Amino acid sequence: MSWEKRLRIAVDAASGLEYLQNGCKPPIFHRDVKSTNILLNEHLQAKLSDFGLSKIIQTDGETHVSTVIAGTPGYLDPEYYLTNRLTEKSDVYSFGVVLLEIITSQPVIAKNQEKTHISEWVRSLIAKGDINAIVDSRLEGEFDSNSVWKAVEKAMECVSPNPNRRPNISVVVNELKESLAMELARTEDRSTHTSDSVNQFIMNLNTESLPQAR
Repeated sequence: MSWEKRLRIAVDAASGLEYLQNGCKPPIFHRDVKSTNILLNEHLQAKLSDFGLSKIIQTDGETHVSTVIAGTPGYLDPEYYLTNRLTEKSDVYSFGVVLLEIITSQPVIAKNQEKTHISEWVRSLIAKGDINAIVDSRLEGEFDSNSVWKAVEKAMECVSPNPNRRPNISVVVNELKESLAMELARTEDRSTHTSDSVNQFIMNLNTESLPQAR
């Protein structure tokens, strides 16, 4: 799956969360955002699913709800786990983990002795400044590096242990759209260059002196 397709899925999923938090009255917190709860149709358009654990914020002005902890290990907001306070930033954390999965194709929790979380693995590689060490190797370099870095940075902000440092989901949507625009610009430039090269080749053929039939 190309980087463009992955970004489109990420934008769709983030937009779904944005609708739940800002478009629904009262707002809805999903509580179990994970890759297996993001479904794709035949056009690879993403839809959020499984609202069995979702919570509605009934009172105007409330920013959280105290509730029994529920969710999936690896995707669960550590702040929510410690305090039982479910907020909109809890879903943002979970989405950040999903975004890291989309970028890296790595498991959320590594199956080794350390049980390394995907965010810790990515954080250890960011300092090296090599995006190719982070992104899924199956992309084989077919991506705009600035686009990927932007997505990585936003994902890492989403999984910050401090909820106050996590962006609002609307910011995430906008940043991912910008990342997608960068990638689209790259593919369009390549298509234009290829088209120009073909046209130039045809022009050269037309102007060359071809051998005469015998």
